[in-house]
Formats: sequence, C-alpha cells, structure tokens
Amino acid sequence: MTALLIIVVLALFFDFVNGFHDAPNSIATVVATKVLTPLQAVIWAAVFNFVAYFIAKFVIGEFGIADTVSKIVETSMIAHPSRVIIAGLIAAIFWNLLTWKLGIPSSSSHTLIGGLAGAAYMSSGLKSIHMGVVGIIALFIFVAPLIGFIAGNIITIITMHIVKNMRPVKADIYFKRLQLLSSALLSIGHGLNDSQKVMGIIAAALIAATALNPDIHPFLRMSNMADMHDWIPLACFFAISAGTLCGGWKIMKTMGNKITKIHPFEGFSVQTASAITLFITEVLHVPVSTTHVISGSIMGVGSVKRLSAVRWGITRNLMTAWILTIPVSALIGALAFWILNAFENF
Repeated sequence: MTALLIIVVLALFFDFVNGFHDAPNSIATVVATKVLTPLQAVIWAAVFNFVAYFIAKFVIGEFGIADTVSKIVETSMIAHPSRVIIAGLIAAIFWNLLTWKLGIPSSSSHTLIGGLAGAAYMSSGLKSIHMGVVGIIALFIFVAPLIGFIAGNIITIITMHIVKNMRPVKADIYFKRLQLLSSALLSIGHGLNDSQKVMGIIAAALIAATALNPDIHPFLRMSNMADMHDWIPLACFFAISAGTLCGGWKIMKTMGNKITKIHPFEGFSVQTASAITLFITEVLHVPVSTTHVISGSIMGVGSVKRLSAVRWGITRNLMTAWILTIPVSALIGALAFWILNAFENF
C-alpha cells in the first residue's frame, strides 16, 4: 500500500512538472505574437488542458494513449514492479527538472518511457520491456515532428493563398482572434496526450498490485484498463492544468521566437498544425512529445518563408536533446532502480 501511494504521488508530481515544462510550449506563440499576456495565456491553456478530460471521457469515449503507456513494461515479468515504476518516475522527474533549469525543451514523454525502460531492464532484462510498444513510441520521435512540419507547410501555404489580397494590418487582426481558437485546440491536444501518459503509469501499478493481491482495497483494484477509476483521469488532468499555471518561461522563450520569428499569421499556422498532429496521434493511440510536435510545426511554418528563416543551429541543439532523452533517462532509471533495490524491504 505504501509503494502504491508513493507511485501515485510521484506520478501526479511528474504530471505537474510536465505541465510547467511542456505546456508553455503550447502557448509560446500566442505570447510571442502578443495576443495574450503570459498570465492570460497560462490560464487559457490550463483551462483547456482540463477541458480535454471531458472530451476524452464523453466524446472520444476512451483513454487509448493511457492503455498504450500501461503496456510499456511487462509487469508480470518483474518481481518488484513497484520499484521499477518508482525508479522510472524518479528518473523522469529528475530529467524534466534538469532540462527545465537549463531551458531545454526536451520531451517529458520520452524521459518517462526511457526511465521506465531503464529501470525494467535493470530489474529483469529485455523480457520485462514490451519492445514493440517502445519501438513505435521511439519511431514517433521522428514521425511526430515530421507530421508537424508537413502540416505547418500545408496550412501556411493554404492560408497565405486565402489572405493574399488582404491588407497585412487587417490580416493580423483576424489571425490574432483565430489564435485564441488555435491555442485552445492545441491545449486540448496537449491535455489529451500528456495527461494520459501518467494515467497509464498509475493504471499499470494498480493492475500489477491487484494481480499480486486480489483483496486490495476496491478504491485501488484494477484488473485491466476497463476498470479505470474516475479519480485517476480527474487527478491527472487536474495536475497537468495546475502545472501549466506555474509557467515555464525559459522554455517559452526558446519556443516563442528563437527557432523562427513568429507573427500572428505564423502563430495561427503553428498552433493549428500542432493541434492536428496531436489529434492524429490521439486516434493512433501513440504517446508523442508535444515539444517535438510544436518544434516541427514551427520549422515547417518558418521554412515556407525561406529556409534561412529557420534558425537551424538551435534546431540541431533541440534534436540532439530529443535523441539523447530516452537513453540518458534509461541510464538514470537503471541507477535509481539499483539504489532502490538496495532497500530489500521497500
């Protein structure tokens, strides 16, 4: 029971950290174009992060990404699954806080996956990792920003054609209004994607605990994802919304204007392309990095003007961080498990 409580607390704390680490990426463009102040933007994003719960629950009718994440680790092949999950969460929180401190927009999703995989490998070897699931998620490190890049290109070209005869000042007024809609859609997409990752972790822990102790308290009993308790998604969506309210201004600065100069027209295109990409991955049940998606969209929009409009030096640094996230997190997760395993009674 103690281990489960620690897992739930750490998972929700990770979700909170994810909120101030990742969510600012979804509002960086709306702040950079001065459509909203930073305070207005984080409140706007937080509200729609939580609105995503109602969409998942009552419109989509399932939590597909949570189901995918719950299958990353084969808990039935691990002697102490709670230690593996706790070690993975510790690794993910550590890497998220470090990259936040350094102002690097890395992936919360992939640090969580890397931490869990590293801890599971240290515990029981490759047999404890569902390599098919991890492989698909790893593939989308490249696929997700590519979809965002292509979507950003297409939306920008179409929109430029629609407004080609409109005065720039008038166009800016329209796009500033449209950015409120596109940023709301993007925040919904972010909430749908990122909150479900933590739901999957908590669900995996409860399913493993129930298998070991069928008489566990009904509040915690879960045999499969269909038994998901309402408190789990509610807590996860609330935690990420609360994290969003706490900001993350260093990362927002990088995502706002350092990759390419953003105006209302580009801001609308970036947010719309990113939202579409996140909705596509929601349908596919693949957890992706919101950071990767938005970065790809910004590059795609910027490249329409000219390739030199994208600051490729910063882009290379971002991509290096993306590629390193899973292996570095895996090493940290393995180390965390080794330390926890020293406490035999934990």
